[in-house]
Amino acid sequence: MKTGKKRRASLEKVQHGHRYSLQEACQLVKEASFAKFDETVDLAVRLGVNPKHADQMVRGAVVLPHGTGSTKRVLVFAKGEKAQEAEAAGADFVGSDDLVAKINDGWLDFDTVIATPDMMGQVGRLGRVLGPRGLMPNPKVGTVTFDVTKAVSEAKAGKIEFRVERAGIVHAPIGKVSFEQAQLEANTRALLDTLVRLKPASAKGVYMKSITMSSTMGPGIRIEPGSISGAVEA
Repeated sequence: MKTGKKRRASLEKVQHGHRYSLQEACQLVKEASFAKFDETVDLAVRLGVNPKHADQMVRGAVVLPHGTGSTKRVLVFAKGEKAQEAEAAGADFVGSDDLVAKINDGWLDFDTVIATPDMMGQVGRLGRVLGPRGLMPNPKVGTVTFDVTKAVSEAKAGKIEFRVERAGIVHAPIGKVSFEQAQLEANTRALLDTLVRLKPASAKGVYMKSITMSSTMGPGIRIEPGSISGAVEA
């Protein structure tokens, strides 16, 4: 497979096998990007957990201080007063049975789904559609709630959800290459701090085994966990 000149130049900027400080990585990910569009910056964190064990499943959400750089289309399942609250908070789509039917017909033009607890009976029927896409509302990440104003506001402000995969890795977006270095640093720290707080009591040994930052088209940049306060634990 041929590698383009821009891709090769990008790869040459990253020292293979080297672990960079968070500050260096946030600067390097910007320098190594080469696409004509504003690439998304992602973080891949390999955790010392076994997701096959229920007590070692890591799942949660965090509001990034500088957002993701993307505008989320928020859908809310609610009725009556709560539907009015959702609309006032800026939700893009609000409804109940009408939205359930629309989604069953194949409509999926939204990024985040929030539901009031009394709507979960109807929303639960969409599990096969929303579940595989990571869109199913869940009380653990604050998307099943009567406080729809807060939920919608957080989603619009840059709230991201994450869940450890089978290989023990958490993938999450933490901004765009157009962000300032300090903004990428702050978003990264917010995500890592949340992961540390969610460390399962049954997880033994080193919790954060590796941290890798990359842009959509750019190379992976390994980060030294010890350069981030609280990120590495024995």
